[in-house]
Amino acid sequence: MYKLLIRPLFFKCDPERVHHFTFSMVRFLSKIPLIPSLFRALFTIEDKRLHTKVFGLTFKNPVGLAAGFDKNAVLYNELANFGFGFIEIGTVTPVGQEGNPKKRIFRLLEDQGLINRMGFNNEGVEAAISQLKKNKKKLLIGGNIGKNTQTAPENYTADYLACFNALHPYVDYFVLNVSCPNVGSHAKLNDKDYLLELIQTVKTANNSFKIQKPILLKIAPDLNTVQLDEIIELVNETQLDGVIASNTSVDRSDLKTPTQTLEAIGNGGLSGQPIKDKSTKVIRYLSEKSNKAFPIIGVGGIHSAKDALEKLDAGATLVQIYTGFIYEGPSLIKQINKAILKRK
Repeated sequence: MYKLLIRPLFFKCDPERVHHFTFSMVRFLSKIPLIPSLFRALFTIEDKRLHTKVFGLTFKNPVGLAAGFDKNAVLYNELANFGFGFIEIGTVTPVGQEGNPKKRIFRLLEDQGLINRMGFNNEGVEAAISQLKKNKKKLLIGGNIGKNTQTAPENYTADYLACFNALHPYVDYFVLNVSCPNVGSHAKLNDKDYLLELIQTVKTANNSFKIQKPILLKIAPDLNTVQLDEIIELVNETQLDGVIASNTSVDRSDLKTPTQTLEAIGNGGLSGQPIKDKSTKVIRYLSEKSNKAFPIIGVGGIHSAKDALEKLDAGATLVQIYTGFIYEGPSLIKQINKAILKRK
């Protein structure tokens, strides 16, 4: 029904407006008696064979919702009814910010992709905390954190630390988002020496809490093998808990969308099917080169169960969807979990 009726209507409208409308509708429907139960009956698989233990946590299934969808942690309780094993909120910054000027998200229908330059638009860490206090503990929640756009380079670490310390009691794991191409200058965030400083500072803060939370690094799909080798060295040196591969891409090669259209869209991060193979290649390289030394969450271009299995076969332990969720609808989660169960 989603692809036949709902998606054609949604895709006639501005993507960001559709996003807000969808949130309102899901929230409204979830307040109607029996509707949440109906959603669970339609989309959720409860099977202990899907339980996945990684970095000290047990995920009820390995299919998660990537950061960027529920930025402000306002819908994770309702989205849990669609069968996700975990949901990652954010990216959250210390202070709320509007992000980049609109229009800032574009569909590439011919490529089954999206280009976005949202720019970490969010309501800030305190707003996220107020929502996370409503957590009904249906599934694990990740906290994706970043810096404010206007923050000076010498204060980047302070931004990450502020979010980390504030969110620590409310999320199950953390993601240091250092690879988003839509937040102005981020060259420093790609420097290995700086990343070493950032990770060590956050890990020191983590050790000050009675219970430590896993910390992961989210990387770009455009890194070359030398840079990926540096990531492996960085993870080993800092004993980071894992890596998310990958974020959106700035590469525009081999797209079906006309060059003129792409030029009119302008800058932004590319997601969806066009980056599927690129992200899988990164996962496979990290897994094989490190001899599976650390867990990897695979994300990028998962639009089918086959796509998800490719990520798992390449070395991912968990997978996340975002653009595929928009294009394929909520049935995608169940399809992936069913395919995983067939292998058990």
